[in-house]
Amino acid sequence: MTGEATPRIGLTPRTAHSRLIVVARAREASDYDRVLGALIESGIASVELTLTTPGTIDRLPEIVARFGDSADIGVGTVTDETQLRGAIAAGAQYIVTPITDVRLVSIAAELGVPIVPGGLTPTELFASWRAGASAVKVFPATQVTPGYVTDLRGPFPGIEVIPSGGVDLAGAGEWLRAGAAAVSVGGPLLGDAFRGGDLDALRVRGAAFVEACREGVAA
Repeated sequence: MTGEATPRIGLTPRTAHSRLIVVARAREASDYDRVLGALIESGIASVELTLTTPGTIDRLPEIVARFGDSADIGVGTVTDETQLRGAIAAGAQYIVTPITDVRLVSIAAELGVPIVPGGLTPTELFASWRAGASAVKVFPATQVTPGYVTDLRGPFPGIEVIPSGGVDLAGAGEWLRAGAAAVSVGGPLLGDAFRGGDLDALRVRGAAFVEACREGVAA
């Protein structure tokens, strides 16, 4: 059987258009606002908040109310059903998980929210894609090259791939030119922003990634 188990919900339009997701892993949820404000000012249109940051779910409704008109606000590091339902109930506009769990994919689809599950092997990635994932996250992307997108599309035509983990400015364009649907970036863009770093420098880095992704798609 080759059909999809669940109807697929695509990536949110802003995320799909920008082809860039910024993973905002803060020390605590109170650190989000100043950094998210600078990111959005630089042109970032999609930010993934992480459940490894204490208080993320509690702060999420306020963050979506403040920033949701300017950028998609997703929740990542989701690893079980309770976290998934909690994030969606709090207003997450998309879900990211580092694992392959087709039940989480099915629940998100039933609730009408895009989900990007993680994996590394072809078996893991195709299992999530077949279950109805919006895209699949190749994680950690440092273990493969952008050519992996081409390799995956041999047996799995049409699979939407988002690399995550160690994607830097040059790598963002390389992955997009190889056919990635988007790139997920963290440390190379955020730098020391969550440790009190210069927000003007963050805006410069953010704008550079936005431009690199635009050029990567056009190349």
